[in-house]
Amino acid sequence: MTEGASEITAELVRDLVREQHPDLVGPGLREVAGGWDNHVWRLGDELAVRIPRTDRAPDLLRKECRWLPVLAPRLPLPVSDLVRIGEPSARFPKPWAVMTWVPGEPLDLTSISRPEHAARTLAGFLRALHVAAPADAPVSEDRGEHPKECADGFDHFFRAVVPDDLADGVRAVWDDAVAAPEWAGPPLWVHGDLHPANVVVSDGTLSGVIDFGAVFAGDPAWDLAAAWVVLPEGAASRFFDAYEHADEATIRRARGLAALKGLFLMLMGRDGDRGLPGGKAHWGPAGRAALERVVGDAS
Repeated sequence: MTEGASEITAELVRDLVREQHPDLVGPGLREVAGGWDNHVWRLGDELAVRIPRTDRAPDLLRKECRWLPVLAPRLPLPVSDLVRIGEPSARFPKPWAVMTWVPGEPLDLTSISRPEHAARTLAGFLRALHVAAPADAPVSEDRGEHPKECADGFDHFFRAVVPDDLADGVRAVWDDAVAAPEWAGPPLWVHGDLHPANVVVSDGTLSGVIDFGAVFAGDPAWDLAAAWVVLPEGAASRFFDAYEHADEATIRRARGLAALKGLFLMLMGRDGDRGLPGGKAHWGPAGRAALERVVGDAS
């Protein structure tokens, strides 16, 4: 469990839905494994209940509920549309939400077998998402900056988990990203948290994107890092050809941010192996694979 976690049971979730949205009550409530800031419960076949379990989760959920209805209509992949908002109550002191369920399997539990299709699909999704954001769009406190502003985090992850055989290559990719020019365009809408647990796969290709709690306005390189973090080996070049709008500097920043995210996934995997709170053991191999793709494409 993570900080500020509350015990969430099926009885509590069922009671919250019955008290505030009785028309949605039905059979088939079951917990979904995983989730970081939120417990997720399937409600029938088409809905999911998201219940905050960390201190930061309510703010992320409010942001997602505010902005996802603005973004979703133009996105070419299924996303978790907002159905209802649950208000804080005596039973549970935080907001919660009922969302649509995106069918498929999270990528951290499966694999992509149609890389060319997945590359085109992800590129089309991000082309649609990456448009100029309005002046009141949210900014992020922990992501969205130029890689040079993330040096402390990178160094911490690097020292903790970088594989010896990849260390020189990963460091070179990061140094190149730090040296790349900053984003010179207007702030664009950015998902902000594209990694294997937040993309959904069906029939061997991408079929949905979930968890917009980190959404912000800023540098699209933070999403373009998914070319190495999400897509299989050899698919990054196809992705950027299909995306069309990324200049060399943006690709350099994106590659460095992919290295940062790969190290983070490895750290979470190591913590999972040790049984530490918040650790996800199966993320370790995904993180190493991302680093191998980053280094291979840069060499």
